[in-house]
Amino acid sequence: MAASFRGSLVAIVTPMQAGVTPDSLLDWDALAGLVEFHIENRTDGIVAVGTTGESATLSEAEHLEVVRRVVRCVRGRVPVIAGTGANSTLEALSLTRGAAAAGADACLLVTPYYNKPTQEGLVRHFTVIAESVAIPQILYNVPGRTACDMLPETIARLAQVRNIIGVKEATGDLTRVGRIRRDCGANFLLLRGDDASAREFMLQGGDGVISVTANVAPRALHDLCERARAGDAAGAAAIDEKIGALHKALFLESNPIPAKWALHRMKLIEAGMRLPLTWLSDRFQPELEAALQTAGVLNRV
Repeated sequence: MAASFRGSLVAIVTPMQAGVTPDSLLDWDALAGLVEFHIENRTDGIVAVGTTGESATLSEAEHLEVVRRVVRCVRGRVPVIAGTGANSTLEALSLTRGAAAAGADACLLVTPYYNKPTQEGLVRHFTVIAESVAIPQILYNVPGRTACDMLPETIARLAQVRNIIGVKEATGDLTRVGRIRRDCGANFLLLRGDDASAREFMLQGGDGVISVTANVAPRALHDLCERARAGDAAGAAAIDEKIGALHKALFLESNPIPAKWALHRMKLIEAGMRLPLTWLSDRFQPELEAALQTAGVLNRV
């Protein structure tokens, strides 16, 4: 099963109608358009309603409707992974059940945030969900946003659970690649959660990236992943050089603020998001604009 989830997997934004409000309406037409944009540009899989998809400000009903719509639009052409993590085990369990019913191919579960569980708490949290819902599940470790670091030995324990098939690692520590691969086996999926280090991660044996940059440069990310996974260091580096400024510029403010501004600049979505996130500050717009120009993604505009 894990073989289906390699390469460039976009952490897709959730389009909203124009305006920054507490309850900006979801834009279903734009979401369908984004799916086709990614299919056309050879994105290898779509992650719906991850943290880049503003999962924290969507209701559970909206969350699962986004998953259903993405599954419907994709029509089996690439895998769909649903973000279903939460800091409540009960909520994560409910979202995972709902995503499975909606037709997702797998779920991505971030470590519980803010409440800072122990490593034993993480094992119990993820084991309960995996044993309750048969869908393939990918762990997500991003301590910079959750204040919780899932250690490699904890990942190795969880890899023994049949339907926990991989991990999205976003610690910035590339030395973990070899350790997790050694302890979890060749078939355990290793995905990067940081675009800037994804090339090196894959050259060291990683299987792909769940990417923010792929929102605006999907073909480049697909090609980079192909070359890096094939061991073509020079070819991957040449692509990365062209889009390297994007990796940085897309985090000038909290994700997905810059990504949504870029997609609006590319005329793919309206200028909408939900508070407490706000639209990209004027002072950051020239730098992101320059990165988009360098990457060549504004040629379609």
